[in-house]
Amino acid sequence: MYSEFVHLHNHSDYSLLDGAQRVDQLINTIDDLNMDSVALTEHGNLFSVIPFYNQAKDSGVKPIIGCEVYVAIGSRFDKKSKADSGWGNNHLVLLAQNYMGYKNLMKLVTFGYLEGFYYRPRIDIELLKEYNQGLICLSGCLKGEIPEKMLKGDFDSAKNAALRFAEIFQSRFYLEIQNHGIEEEKLNIINMKKLSLELDLPLVCTNDAHYSKHNHSEAHDIHICLGTGKMRNDANRLKYATPEFYFKTQDQMFDLFREFPQAIENTRKIADSINLDIPMGEYHLPNFPIPKDVSVDHPDKYLEILTKEGAEKLYGEINPDIKKRIDQELQVIKNMGFAGYFLITADFVKYAKNNLIPVGPGRGSAAGSIVSYSLGITDIDPLKHNLLFERFLNPDRVSMPDIDIDFCIERRGEVIEYIKKQYGENSVTQIITFGKMKARQVVRDVGRVMGYSFGEVDKIAKAIPNELNITLEEALIKSPDLKEMANEQYKELIEHSKILEGMNRHASIHAAGVVISPGELTDYIPLYKSTTGDITSQYDMKGLEDLGLLKMDFLGLRNLTVIDKTLKLIEDTDKLIDISKIPFDDKKVYKLFSQGMTIGVFQFESSGMREFLKKLKPTIIEDLIAMNALYRPGPMENIDNFISRKHGRKKIVYLHSLLEPILKETYGIIVYQEQVMQIAHDVAGFSLSEADIMRRAMGKKKKSLMSELSVKFISGAEVKGIRRKKAEEIFSLIEKFAQYGFNKSHSTAYAYIAYQTAWLKTHYPSEFMSANLTSEMGTIDRIVILINECKKLSIDLSPPNINVSFGDFRPISNKAISYGLNAIKNVGSKALEAIIEEREQSGNYNSIFDLCERVDQQKVNKRVLESLIMSGAMDELDGTRAQQFLAVDDAIRYGQQMNSNKNINQVDMFGGDNSNSNLIKIPDFSTADEWTDEESLKYEKEVLGLYISGHPLLEHAEDLEEFTSIDFSEKQEISKNDIITIGGMITRINKRIDRRNRPMAFFDMDCLGGHAEIIVFSDCYERCEIMIEEGNVVFVKGKLSDNTNFSDIKIMADEIIPVEKVRDQLPARLNIKLNLGVYEPNDVDALMEMAKNYPGRCNLVFHLPHNGKLKPIRVLAHNIKVSTDKEFIRLLRNKYGKDNIWVE
Repeated sequence: MYSEFVHLHNHSDYSLLDGAQRVDQLINTIDDLNMDSVALTEHGNLFSVIPFYNQAKDSGVKPIIGCEVYVAIGSRFDKKSKADSGWGNNHLVLLAQNYMGYKNLMKLVTFGYLEGFYYRPRIDIELLKEYNQGLICLSGCLKGEIPEKMLKGDFDSAKNAALRFAEIFQSRFYLEIQNHGIEEEKLNIINMKKLSLELDLPLVCTNDAHYSKHNHSEAHDIHICLGTGKMRNDANRLKYATPEFYFKTQDQMFDLFREFPQAIENTRKIADSINLDIPMGEYHLPNFPIPKDVSVDHPDKYLEILTKEGAEKLYGEINPDIKKRIDQELQVIKNMGFAGYFLITADFVKYAKNNLIPVGPGRGSAAGSIVSYSLGITDIDPLKHNLLFERFLNPDRVSMPDIDIDFCIERRGEVIEYIKKQYGENSVTQIITFGKMKARQVVRDVGRVMGYSFGEVDKIAKAIPNELNITLEEALIKSPDLKEMANEQYKELIEHSKILEGMNRHASIHAAGVVISPGELTDYIPLYKSTTGDITSQYDMKGLEDLGLLKMDFLGLRNLTVIDKTLKLIEDTDKLIDISKIPFDDKKVYKLFSQGMTIGVFQFESSGMREFLKKLKPTIIEDLIAMNALYRPGPMENIDNFISRKHGRKKIVYLHSLLEPILKETYGIIVYQEQVMQIAHDVAGFSLSEADIMRRAMGKKKKSLMSELSVKFISGAEVKGIRRKKAEEIFSLIEKFAQYGFNKSHSTAYAYIAYQTAWLKTHYPSEFMSANLTSEMGTIDRIVILINECKKLSIDLSPPNINVSFGDFRPISNKAISYGLNAIKNVGSKALEAIIEEREQSGNYNSIFDLCERVDQQKVNKRVLESLIMSGAMDELDGTRAQQFLAVDDAIRYGQQMNSNKNINQVDMFGGDNSNSNLIKIPDFSTADEWTDEESLKYEKEVLGLYISGHPLLEHAEDLEEFTSIDFSEKQEISKNDIITIGGMITRINKRIDRRNRPMAFFDMDCLGGHAEIIVFSDCYERCEIMIEEGNVVFVKGKLSDNTNFSDIKIMADEIIPVEKVRDQLPARLNIKLNLGVYEPNDVDALMEMAKNYPGRCNLVFHLPHNGKLKPIRVLAHNIKVSTDKEFIRLLRNKYGKDNIWVE
């Protein structure tokens, strides 16, 4: 295809919240229009360059890299608003003609963010003069300097600007004209024609496409509202004047500019003059600085020295197997040119460890390398766990190694700063990432802009199933409620949402990514600076990979922080623990796993995982490694089989004896990718490198390569004496499991952390739970979960106390933890530092007035004081909570007066008469009714996320105790077939869609004395949906989802009953036991008379003494039905004893 017109000025969704088309949509549109070239010119950035370049090339479209830059009026360093020119910038379009132009464009947009940012990333004429080589310049839209001046009637200034640009971009400057039916554009065309003739400058026409299709203009308008924070019905908002900013056909552009054929031809001329190839696939590794006191100067030699020194420390004697593995790995690393990569990684890991920054034992396939282990990059012995180097670095598949490192989440930044110092500030930066508008987000955004109420939008968003990466199209199939809304009053909202779904919404910093270049970063990539001052790459992780730059994941792992904090708390008791030296055969630790008591244990916290652990009853680290790998969609189906084989309930069968040594540790089931590779190696004679390629082909289901490998596998097996049919069976087996197989190296490394956290929880539970609570202080939901776990461990949590507690949670004893004040909402760390520092210096506080006098009012403000009161942290001080709350303003004023008076007195010490100074009286508390229990609990819940001084369930205590059929304090054995009833308050609801597209729900229940998880399948959900609301107190009747040891209770609900109706709906029998020696014959008559006063629907059953036998005789009162009214039950219990009256 060949087009005479080329679109040279266009925007995608990387022009954030302005362009309303994804890059793939843009390329597909150009393809549909039979055009062979297209430019992408984002607003001020180059975010889209790599995906645009790659996708265009793949589609046979010539990519033209450009940018619509903002040029400062005057200097880029001048950051003041201009009275006549708004934010002080004009637009200009730059297109990269060649690689030099591309490099200059990267420099320019980087300067725009790092030096010229003022509302927009601005460059200036000074920079254009320096970095113009290889760039083509178009004068821009109506916001360009030349059009703007001409429309203001200043033709001479416009002419001078045009001459300036023409001089800078010699033979590469074009006057740009557009026609979207806007009056100013029509005037501009006349002006530009005149200027073109007078200065002999060429014209070029563009359409400034911001969306793909004409009918997307409304969605784009909503997109603009999101970007500007305006409502759609706001008359004063920014709005595109016409719906014409889409990709027009060649014929449409000819019609619009029929008077300017040269402007059409120049689009083609410009496109043909562009010759830019961005080099991909080359590696750009920084040089590792080898110490001067080392005798070698080549990275390969230095790596060999460090590896062998490290191996000797770890293994002692280097036996032939170890030497062979080391030599083999070093040779591969040398051949692939990656010695520098390993040295760089080892260096910053060493820095972290030397500075006591917790580092993970390994992550990903790097744990399969003995070189990584010897260098201290990982703590996992690959020989011990049979981990394969080729899974990490395959000599037959040249790609950059991927060593991701876990660091303590609080100190990760120190390692990044070290890297910057080591390789230069201008060579290291963090990596950008883009948040996208997913299904729920886009519905909320679009609904808000269209003026719908929060309630309406929330209802629509919640109708979308809570599934990872679900699309609106999928949601409309799965959710009948959403489909109904989309077909009725919310049709327009859903249609616009579908267009905008998946588009970029904002830029942010990748949680872990860091990129390191061999020289100036801007020779390879452009840089971005956020509004908060953080500098990142403008290309995301994938783009940097494609360019061959060294990118690393410095992940902040919370669990490493928890381990570190736990060890420090243990150290406070004069015990030193080296967590890397703990034994991995501790029966108590495996008992904890077997009981499913793994809240707070890395990777083993989910309720599903805990259920499987109870069945598995792990006894060795290999069981944990396998569970880590199996507990994922797909292989999860094999978990029950794995468990049955471990416990001998199912026979382990191997297709061939060669498979036994490979699959023995996983009881004959293929769990790991490494096992697939080992089978190909041992059974079919593949090299491990070939086996890795086969594994990848199977995982990606590459059919052509698969059939080729199948032939090779079977013929290789036949050479080893395996019959063809058996070889085909083995190949089918590994083909089935390869797509689900997990990286054993990664699973092993994470099982180590899991075991370490479980070991600490087993032997030092209060220190471990304190550290966990402290690490989660910003997440109230997690605090609630962890506090519930403390209850199961019989660890008391003392309430927050301003005179006792610290910012973090701390163990008071083996069975008690003091509440961390930092977990109170609205109470920041600076306020707490001030409060605690003053307390430690001058003693406890006695009143809110004393507190305000002694601390810095700027740090401890009204909001902080109110939250401390609401949490109960000031209960020890004078006054009730209600009185303290009313006194906050007085206390603040008093504190200010006292501090002001101190300053005056300091002045008066050096002169002046102090006799007129008035003494400041401590205010009195106002008379105030104490908060009710209900009010106190409500406020506690608001700022703590849970109830401390009581529980709202207590008002329903009689009902809960009466009708709950299990006792949380006792380990009852209940079979799966038993019907049980449990009462409590609904919390944390998670609504889902089942496999048959029917609604269902999961929710937690806070109960008196415990906690339960409830599963509501679709049939029950349909009947009881109205009752499933957070905060509702209900009874759930159903069966246990599995046998339980009561570390958790999980119930499949058959029926849900509100607490108000429980006495009417639930009881079937009121039982009265009359004991021998107490029972008189006329008691039954007296009871019958009493019962007549409490008529109802419940059977009355007497349990009477039976001739001295242990088991009483049961007698049903046929002629009466009674209620289970609380007063009636109370009367009966007072007369016959609590244990002799019960309801069923």
